[in-house]
Amino acid sequence: MILLRSLAFNIAFYSSLIIQMIVWTPFYFLSPRKQAWFVPKFWVRSSLWLQEKLAGTKSEITGQENLPTGSFILAPKHQSFWDAIAFLPDIPDALYILKRELTWIPFFGWYIAKMRMIGIDRGSRSKALKAAVAATKAELARNPRQLIIYPEGTRRAPGDEPAYKWGIVELYAQLGVPVVPVAHVAGLYWPRRKFLRYPGTIKARYLPPIPPGLEREEFMRRLVAETEAACDQLLIDAAGSDNPPPLPPTAVRRLKQLESEPQRPA
Repeated sequence: MILLRSLAFNIAFYSSLIIQMIVWTPFYFLSPRKQAWFVPKFWVRSSLWLQEKLAGTKSEITGQENLPTGSFILAPKHQSFWDAIAFLPDIPDALYILKRELTWIPFFGWYIAKMRMIGIDRGSRSKALKAAVAATKAELARNPRQLIIYPEGTRRAPGDEPAYKWGIVELYAQLGVPVVPVAHVAGLYWPRRKFLRYPGTIKARYLPPIPPGLEREEFMRRLVAETEAACDQLLIDAAGSDNPPPLPPTAVRRLKQLESEPQRPA
């Protein structure tokens, strides 16, 4: 049953993407940029609806009261394609830093160019980071946008050892805006590099923003500690739910570690 429902969702998901990109093209490219955001946000909402109806996987995102007004950095955990799209409806004017090669893809690249995303060459990490900081500064000076960046860079399995990169620290220090960590365990339900989608409820939470101006080490310590603590709690909740998804070895190992840790006083 899960196989069939996953197949139905994947077919519908990618078909919807192609069809909507074609159908919405006149409106998207003729509209002002901020008005054109309706198109990708509608696609995200329709995709999450398809996920719920076909795969039986609901999405529950809380903590919207923690999203500041104006410019800020959104820093989600990165576990699956779900977290690449699910937060867009809550973000007024999202900004992504991505590989420049993506802008060369027909249709998809044109959609990216419309929203003035930041494309960088990743040959040299130090040069790429400097270019990303400079381009982001310039874009935020033009518009109060919200940079979405994944602190660990690549997708990691739920419960895996955290591997936060220092790139977000440089962006935090240079941009001078709040950072909103985002906790979730979407990889339990929409696993990375896997076809199956598991029923249940993906729960994600926008955490209280980390204010600008902290020392770099203190910022990194808070970002890791607050994000991982919230993810641990969501992992415990998912594992103890009425219909828990299959747990990867990393999640099983992390749950055992949490069981062996001394209880913290309330």
